[in-house]
Amino acid sequence: MFGNRRLSTILSSIFQRRHYIAFWHMYRNYPAFRDALKRYLWNTGNYPYKIQIKTPTRNISPTLYSHHDMLTVNEIFCRQDYFAHATTAVVVDLGSNIGISALYFLTRNSKARCYLFEPDGRNIERLRLNLTGFETRYSLRKEAVADFSGRIQFGIESSGRYGGIGVKTGEYIEVDCLDVNEVLQEIIENESVIDVLKIDTEGVEISTVKAIRKPLLERIKHIYLEAYPKEELHPTMFEQHQYGSVCQLRNRFLA
Repeated sequence: MFGNRRLSTILSSIFQRRHYIAFWHMYRNYPAFRDALKRYLWNTGNYPYKIQIKTPTRNISPTLYSHHDMLTVNEIFCRQDYFAHATTAVVVDLGSNIGISALYFLTRNSKARCYLFEPDGRNIERLRLNLTGFETRYSLRKEAVADFSGRIQFGIESSGRYGGIGVKTGEYIEVDCLDVNEVLQEIIENESVIDVLKIDTEGVEISTVKAIRKPLLERIKHIYLEAYPKEELHPTMFEQHQYGSVCQLRNRFLA
């Protein structure tokens, strides 16, 4: 193991373009580049840690609570797993964790609005802190979202990154789960079009995307889900591309 990574993983990354993209953006986006690089590669440094990040609208300093959060920052701000254009206006973020992805979307411009969903109360407390100053541009609901609705058991763990519906963590909470179609219908009635739908729900991403009804899909420009689908999802409407662990869907008629 090297920085909690297998040697095979490190060697394979040499041939993957997205890691070079990440390195370049680390150099550009992190004022304390060397410290950030060491933390990312070798799992060094103490936490909590306020990392400085340059963005198109302002410099920000979200608080990270573990090396897992450092990985998340790098995936989103540097590797650009959920790439958003400067004109992005409306984002729906299912599984918002401690707010790192929301920060990325909110700092692409000064007008973007985010609809956030996060059922883990420990994550929510940290999310609110990280989104200080953006309160007027996001709404937050303490609920899970999937392809069904009801009261469910939700697995949680210390990092806050790997819990989810049906995930066996040894520690569980009961939360309300909303049907994805009801969630999207309500947002689209207010916004008309969703620029980005991001889904990181630790295991139910594919079933959630499959369940979205066609009239709603027609109003979504991009869908990013943390999953490796074995089939094409809504192929008549979306172009599909696998970018590392993220399946990226681009609406053929809107994007």
